[in-house]
Amino acid sequence: MAEDAVKVAPEIYKVVLENDQVRVLEVRMAPGAKTDVHGHPALVAIMLEAGKVRFSETGGETTEMELPAGQPMYLPATDHTTENTGDGELHGYLVELKP
Repeated sequence: MAEDAVKVAPEIYKVVLENDQVRVLEVRMAPGAKTDVHGHPALVAIMLEAGKVRFSETGGETTEMELPAGQPMYLPATDHTTENTGDGELHGYLVELKP
């Protein structure tokens, strides 16, 4: 797995809770912001505001996603970059699942 998201982009990802079962990250990402490559285990994402992102995986695959506000989404483990392609700030929580 690639470098930890919090180490790669501490201005975007902040740990708000961690125990032996989960780690919860608060995400705040300005429009047009882009991260370097980082990794996440499988997670549940809950955005507080709707937004648009582009995920570019290390294998070359790119995925554009609409992130609806308030709707939990499951995302499998991945190494990628993230770019906020929307007009507003992305703000939400990532609940990373621990094995």
